[in-house]
Amino acid sequence: MTVDQSKPERGTQLVVFGSIALLAGIFVLTVAAYMACREWALMSSAAVLSTGAIAFVAAVLALSFFGAQHIRVLAQLGLSDPLTNLPNRRALHADLREELGNRREVALALLDLDGFKLVNDHYGHLVGDATIRKIARVLAEITDKEAKIYRLGGDEYAMMIAGEVAGTLLEGLSRRVIDRMANPIIVDDHRLSLGVSIGLVRCPADGDLGSSELLRQADVALSVSKRGGKMRCTWFNRAFDQSREEVKKLDDDLRVALSNDEFRVHYQPLVNSQSRRVVAVESLLRWERPDGKQVGPNVFIPVAEQSGLINAIGLWVIRQACRDALGWSKITLSINISAAQLRNPEFPVQLGHILEETGFDPERLELEITETCLVLDPVVAERSLAVIRSFGVRIALDDFGTGYASIGFLRQFRFEKLKLDRSLVVQASEDAGSRAMMLSSIAVARAMEMGVTAEGVETQEQADMMRAAGCDQIQGWLYFKALPAEEISQHLGKPVLAASDREKSRESRVA
Repeated sequence: MTVDQSKPERGTQLVVFGSIALLAGIFVLTVAAYMACREWALMSSAAVLSTGAIAFVAAVLALSFFGAQHIRVLAQLGLSDPLTNLPNRRALHADLREELGNRREVALALLDLDGFKLVNDHYGHLVGDATIRKIARVLAEITDKEAKIYRLGGDEYAMMIAGEVAGTLLEGLSRRVIDRMANPIIVDDHRLSLGVSIGLVRCPADGDLGSSELLRQADVALSVSKRGGKMRCTWFNRAFDQSREEVKKLDDDLRVALSNDEFRVHYQPLVNSQSRRVVAVESLLRWERPDGKQVGPNVFIPVAEQSGLINAIGLWVIRQACRDALGWSKITLSINISAAQLRNPEFPVQLGHILEETGFDPERLELEITETCLVLDPVVAERSLAVIRSFGVRIALDDFGTGYASIGFLRQFRFEKLKLDRSLVVQASEDAGSRAMMLSSIAVARAMEMGVTAEGVETQEQADMMRAAGCDQIQGWLYFKALPAEEISQHLGKPVLAASDREKSRESRVA
């Protein structure tokens, strides 16, 4: 299937030229009639009527012909995407209704580009439009008329096949598209690294789905592909709808919880590896429903991020934590920031307002972000972090050792602290390879003047190893679990024992 961008323009030109010719003809006839006015007195009334009737019929026929042409061109334009000249969403619905009415198997793929927003942000919308056209040509080359291609708007396309084994054929084409999009796309001398996520759905020959329902199911499957890591295709499953209902219910409950003050912030202390004193606390969000059921952050945070509610919840956490920590003199307050919050251009300003409102010292605040926050939109993230740092707030890279952060990545963002993930801490105590990785990570952090915190330390052996390796702070159940705000003050200003030793000391005092 070739993408011919000249057909609508040629059709429009024919109508325009035809209309001009018609108007010119009427003008000539009018002038001729005027010049012959003096002779009309010599003509019989019958001749005048005959001549007028012929002229009227000719004008009506001409107008009808060119009007029909114009209507056909407008109808074609109404079913075409003006940027790529591919059939549009209306055309897709029309084709689906026709094929479903023919009682044939129909397979539909919904495609969404991964990372297209960065193209517009980096190079502008002219390059973005050129990219949309280039992807249309790429899809046409890959499908080679095996499937019909549509552009639904934005960076979203569709492919449709009808007939025997339509689903099998469409899945094969979808995987070829994914493989092709794994390589850079050349647009106006730019090498663009894009990907594609695809949702697939099929309707058997004896099915009773409508075009709108098919498109909805494909959209649901596309969302699953996006959440599953992108660059993949996913077939729609009925269980997806059940999951969506559960997510919708949880989202509604989250909104009620926020308005009813059901959230609580607990704090896990971080201990200086040498002095064994509490030097910082990490805020951790807790949600206890009115029925007493605890809902873990690993369950509700992804839902809040997907719905956008994470911005409101995140601001609530920052405000509450700053208020709680005001009385913990010289103790650093560490707060986790999600990727959705960092992508919000208003977040730095909102953070500044909270610091001013609560009176919390920005130099005592540390924001923890994961590598994902930066990889998804590095340009926006870098701008936001620059504003946040201008307040005096420090930035820590959380969960180091679980992603693909390189030295160049660390140099670009210049974190003040590196937090070694629990998995790296545990593995370092079990095999030499992981231990070497842990030591090299600490060495890199030291060379770049970053502090180092070991997360998830649960045994004295792990603590001794992290201390000997040069970690500045130790965080984990060996010393503390997350505590309510009212229990933090009693642990400040003095060396702390391991949790097991504190328990033994408490039992001995009771005895």
